[in-house]
Amino acid sequence: MASVSTPPLTRSNSRSMSIDPSKLVPMDKTTALQGTGDFNVVFVGAGNIMFGSDEGPWNHSFRFEHKLGPRLKIVALIDPAVERATATLQKKRETFVRSAYENTRVYKTLDDFISNMTPNQAPRVFVVGSPPMFRGTQQPGRDVEMQIVKHFPGVAIFIEKPVATGPSSEIDEAFKVAKFIEDSKIICSVGYMLRYLKAVQMMKKIIEENNLTVMATIARYATAYEAIAKSDWWDKSKSAGPIIEQGTHFCDLSRYFGGDVDITTVTAHSLEWYEQAGKLSKQVIDESLIKEENRIPRVTAATWKYESGAVGSLTHLVALQGHDYSCELEVYADGYQLKLVNPYVQPVLYVRQPGNDSEETYRFPDDDPFFSEVSVLIDNIEDIEEDPDTARILCSFEDACKSYQLTWAIREASEKSRKKRV
Repeated sequence: MASVSTPPLTRSNSRSMSIDPSKLVPMDKTTALQGTGDFNVVFVGAGNIMFGSDEGPWNHSFRFEHKLGPRLKIVALIDPAVERATATLQKKRETFVRSAYENTRVYKTLDDFISNMTPNQAPRVFVVGSPPMFRGTQQPGRDVEMQIVKHFPGVAIFIEKPVATGPSSEIDEAFKVAKFIEDSKIICSVGYMLRYLKAVQMMKKIIEENNLTVMATIARYATAYEAIAKSDWWDKSKSAGPIIEQGTHFCDLSRYFGGDVDITTVTAHSLEWYEQAGKLSKQVIDESLIKEENRIPRVTAATWKYESGAVGSLTHLVALQGHDYSCELEVYADGYQLKLVNPYVQPVLYVRQPGNDSEETYRFPDDDPFFSEVSVLIDNIEDIEEDPDTARILCSFEDACKSYQLTWAIREASEKSRKKRV
């Protein structure tokens, strides 16, 4: 097994949206950011993405606590489920990070916070982790990004992905929100955390420093469905379907390497719940309670062309049992094969280079892309510029909209193909 150092490369002057992987410091190897004064944060949403759950490694509050230490002050928690939010805060107040939450106030809506905010509650950043069906549009009640920019000019925003899960007819609105954010000149980061993996940045470095042009991306995402007990996830009318809600990460990673997609070239096929090969034996939800037209496909296989001419593909499967998913991304360029395996838990990168028929293996223990994306965001807000390459935000709102657009194109192409078969 090879070490985590980058393989020998030919240096070039090419630059893009990337970070030197050696500069991504694990959370347990870093110390709290030094500085003066409190660092005020507003959390929008009190759910799992913000405070963690048994289902995965996400927990933004945990990363903010480690990055900012005693400077962190969560001045407001905005969530219509006030009782749940209050109970969550109480648990935090019973731990060693009590100082970050002892004065946190709960508000049902952003408007409530705006109306009652005191000068000492002025935030440095909003962390938006509310359900995506309530974000990413220009419509009242679903325009939280625009309201934040309007009422808090200059304040940074971190937004979870996908940027929205409304109907495809609203995609244009998401791009208008992106333009609104861009014109405001604020710091904005979207939580496609896999971009911040050391393995992913190593792949980027190999491509950039060898002046490579990507020829193809091949993504595979196999879900362990037995562990998914949320009925909404199985209902396209609630979740928008697994490609948009879950496959979004691998669509985004594919775009990160392949570039912009020619959306007109997207084609897809699906294996549906009612087909013989689509029967599942270990569902923990009662799918009969979901309308037949809203039940999710078991497999979606898509291909497309990038604007560069390269080819991309994604296969998403609802097929595995147990708990662990199986996910891989392959990137090909002239003479090179870069294969990322198991990015969510213990990433492994296999690299085949010109002049060598065998692969080199690189492992990345203790890497935490969730911490890296939070760390980069805060370094930008604090204007830390000792090494600009360590503070490069890797996903803008506009970039996230393009990934969202691709996921919808895949879903619609698969549904069109299904109708033809029927």
